Amino acid sequence: MNRRKFLQSTATLGTGLGISLAAPPFIARAASKELLVAEPVHSTGYLPMYIAMANGYFAESDIVVKIVTIESGGGHTNAVLSGQAFAFIGGPEHNAFAKAKGAELRAVVHCVDRGNVYLCAAKGHEPKDRDWPSYFKGKSVAVGPYSGTPNSIMRYLLAKWKLDAKRDVTLIEVPNSAVPAAVRGGQAVIGNSTEPMITQGIRQNIWSEPFFNVPKELGPYAYSTINIRLDSIQKEPEVVRGFVKGMVKGLKFLYANPNEAAEIAKKQFPTMALEDLKATLDRSFSDEMWS
Repeated sequence: MNRRKFLQSTATLGTGLGISLAAPPFIARAASKELLVAEPVHSTGYLPMYIAMANGYFAESDIVVKIVTIESGGGHTNAVLSGQAFAFIGGPEHNAFAKAKGAELRAVVHCVDRGNVYLCAAKGHEPKDRDWPSYFKGKSVAVGPYSGTPNSIMRYLLAKWKLDAKRDVTLIEVPNSAVPAAVRGGQAVIGNSTEPMITQGIRQNIWSEPFFNVPKELGPYAYSTINIRLDSIQKEPEVVRGFVKGMVKGLKFLYANPNEAAEIAKKQFPTMALEDLKATLDRSFSDEMWS
């Protein structure tokens, strides 16, 4: 399916799956279903899911969602394939990778609708113009693990600029959360990162404001979706509907209540100043990260 059409279809997925967003009548309920969702990094980009957890939107369908962060390129996907997790949040291209190996995964609802990474330069290494081939050639770039979506975006951009990822630049592939440390430690002069690390890096004087805004440069597409095994849809359709319903309500709440969303984000990132969290959300809203 075309990725742009996917965004449109999931925006009305509640209707397509026969979901009513109205509060259900009070009835006796069965024991809650606990679902584990694997994420590749703990990011404010996934705030719609965190909101749905905090506001009880999943609980309305007798679902309890827990998250586990697995910072390796395909670790979050493997957690679902092995049955350890119900879903992973990440690029739907991982579903194609899995299908090539005989597995069947499906994206059921969107979460992040633009490439949620930015390119930042260490202080003193900022580009003077937009001649990207000349600027990047010979430089070291800190980026997330190979096969992860941020890494794929970096390689796509290098290829677009006619640069070889092995010969023309040095990719320092580290866990996504370790990108700022790689730049701070001098291993790389360019960081490929996401929020809240972008704002934290600016506040800590690790790098300047992003010089390349991927969300704006690449435009809207399904960057991070909730992906599950096909047999989960076949065997537990009501559970899947309930999860999708919760995600849709989380997305709607995020745009309707940005201040309350920041308070929920604070609970997920307790060591980050609320002012910095609001700055990360302001950037995400400005760049239309969610739809």
